[in-house]
Amino acid sequence: MTNIPEAKIGVVAVSRDCFPESLSVSRREALMKAVHSKYPDLDVYECPICIVESEIHMVQALEDIKKAGCNSLVVYLGNFGPEISETLLAKHFEGPKMFIAAAEEHGDSLLDGRGDAYCGMLNASYNLRLRGIKAYIPEYPVGDAEDCADMIAEFAPIARAVVALSDLKIISFGPRPLNFLACNAPIYQLYQLGIEIEENSELDLFEAFNKHEGDERIPAVVADMEAELGAGNKKPEILAKLAQYEITLKDWIEEHKGYRKYVAIAGKCWPAFQTQFGFVPCYVNSRLTKQGIPVSCEVDIYGALSEFIGAVISQDAVTLLDINNTVPKDMYEEDIKGKFDYTLQDTFMGFHCGNTASNKLSFCEMKYQKIMARSLPIEVTNGTLEGDIAPGDITFFRLQSTSDAKLRAYIAQGEVLPVATRSFGSIGIFAIPEMGRFYRHVLIEKNFPHHGAVAFGNYGKVLYEVFKYIGVPVEEIGYNQPAGVRYPTENPFK
Repeated sequence: MTNIPEAKIGVVAVSRDCFPESLSVSRREALMKAVHSKYPDLDVYECPICIVESEIHMVQALEDIKKAGCNSLVVYLGNFGPEISETLLAKHFEGPKMFIAAAEEHGDSLLDGRGDAYCGMLNASYNLRLRGIKAYIPEYPVGDAEDCADMIAEFAPIARAVVALSDLKIISFGPRPLNFLACNAPIYQLYQLGIEIEENSELDLFEAFNKHEGDERIPAVVADMEAELGAGNKKPEILAKLAQYEITLKDWIEEHKGYRKYVAIAGKCWPAFQTQFGFVPCYVNSRLTKQGIPVSCEVDIYGALSEFIGAVISQDAVTLLDINNTVPKDMYEEDIKGKFDYTLQDTFMGFHCGNTASNKLSFCEMKYQKIMARSLPIEVTNGTLEGDIAPGDITFFRLQSTSDAKLRAYIAQGEVLPVATRSFGSIGIFAIPEMGRFYRHVLIEKNFPHHGAVAFGNYGKVLYEVFKYIGVPVEEIGYNQPAGVRYPTENPFK
């Protein structure tokens, strides 16, 4: 996938000067050996020039990891650690950072070989707070070499997401369609997250599209579309226009991303789009998202942002769906009850017109947008990619700014069931434990819009840490509470 950064993680070991420096040296060596053995694909750099004991060492280590191209930092307490120098290192490093600490190895080395990093981590965290420094600290941040290697591997997707957001531009086209005010997008929090936003008119996009008529690249893109669709190519007459639109968006990205490395798009798709462009953009949206360039529907700026975060974390295609409709009782009785351990209220259908990547569908066909075709000629609504979403684990989530510019998020893990939807669009039957309560006391209570991002796999743990790191208050990160754990707004007498 393009448009997604890699984390290059610099590991710097630290030592308090009244503890043996050799502890930090040998423990760092063991840590790096474990990292390279267990996670050979991780790009992890060992700072070799010094063990940080002083402010001078801190400057030396900082210059070394910058020169090595590290965009993420692990501060490794091989022993108690120097709370001032180690936190200054975090302060002056521009990028995500994690603090972890070494556990004691042997019962017969607790006289001259005890490091006390268990205690040092407390001082480090206290000093980080005093200095107002953001750092990721794992749930249990103390371990042996193997444990700490696992922590670094868990940090990598968190680091990727934070790095990506610091270099992201969201490009939008047009205002939200009428009656879609729920997808509001106050830009204050985008700026606080370090994200740039470029808002354009769809008229600008239409002009650019028309200038690409007859572009020499169109036939190659059409051929690629034909290969992807295979037998599902039910609307071959529209592919040239879709290819023209795809090239238009990619050229716009290259011409407008400026000094930013990564881009997400919040696109316009109705009500005038179909009649003027002559198609709907759903299939193109799916193709770009598959390539790592998320494109949200209906100018949903925070939806595009959520998709981008999911793509960076999972390094895979994501999608954006309406939390759309209930599963009929007769379908539940016939296809779900007794076969899967979910109640009717645990299930719902996630749907959008046709924007989900082909490799995330059980089958796919190029079709027309059924809802729009109720009031428009079918030929201007061609361009959707329809099919049931492939069964498997998913994470439903969203990051949102409220209308008064406060960050809020939700995360819920579940699955897409292997049950035919009997419906249209890019659609699946989703099952999330305790979804009914989550729907009422998080989605409704916290005023989230109807769009949710979907990552294909269980990524709740990483998303939670990313949201915390970028500044979402923990009390504003909703999740599906297990049975028996009451939401604050839930009636206790039911």
